[in-house]
Amino acid sequence: MSGSFARLSLNTMTTKCWNLRQAVEATAAAGLPAIGLWRDRVAEVGVDEAAKLVRDNGLRVSSLCRGGFLTGIEDGEAALQDNRRAIDEAATLGAPELIMVAGGIPDRDLPGARARLADRLAALVPYAAERDVRLALEPLHPVFCADRAVISTLGQALALAAPHPATAVGVVVDTFHVWWDPDLAAGIAAAGAQGRISSFQICDWLVPMAADPLVSRGMMGDGVIDFGAIAALVTAAGYTGDIEVEIFNEEVWATNGHTVLDTMKSRYRDLVLPGL
Repeated sequence: MSGSFARLSLNTMTTKCWNLRQAVEATAAAGLPAIGLWRDRVAEVGVDEAAKLVRDNGLRVSSLCRGGFLTGIEDGEAALQDNRRAIDEAATLGAPELIMVAGGIPDRDLPGARARLADRLAALVPYAAERDVRLALEPLHPVFCADRAVISTLGQALALAAPHPATAVGVVVDTFHVWWDPDLAAGIAAAGAQGRISSFQICDWLVPMAADPLVSRGMMGDGVIDFGAIAALVTAAGYTGDIEVEIFNEEVWATNGHTVLDTMKSRYRDLVLPGL
């Protein structure tokens, strides 16, 4: 494996056209060491077979996506049960991090949604810690606050994580979601100082955006994000883990997966690696 790609991970969402086996085998053939898994892909074959497939191809699992959606009013216990299942899946897969997307606002009470999130996170921490899985809080861009994530900045994520050990609750630095934050440098530095950077995910912010912001993520270099600068901040903060490319984009999904992988590797080498 080239040292250039020793930390590069393909998130299965980027090559949505592939099933789990195709994604795993192509990742290994491309010389990458790791893969980020979504639970829907794992469910295709079952968690035990998925773990074996990854292991047999010599890969590690950089993260499992996703848990979370803990802000509902009536469905709190069901959400906790689903998150416990996700934690169990992560443990079986050998995924050290379970990506947590907080959940949106079921009514007009934003403080109430955030309070429920904090309470339910606290309920999950002991269960996850017993299984050596860290809950990785992912702040999402404010455009997603209403329907997906009531935490929008690393500062908010760190405040939510603060009552818990860094080994139990971390935060995700996803370039698509945090590049705009005027306090980004301070947030990354604080996350690093606390030992809480769980995952570094990369993709670009496109201009103009797609009609649906959810599928407006682009390949690195196709938008406005300075990947070298953010990679340098994450490196200075002490993060040495895997770097996942996670892209939601209809055009990318329609492209041959091997072409996507080749482009991903070249853009990573040219735009991200210089900052590491």
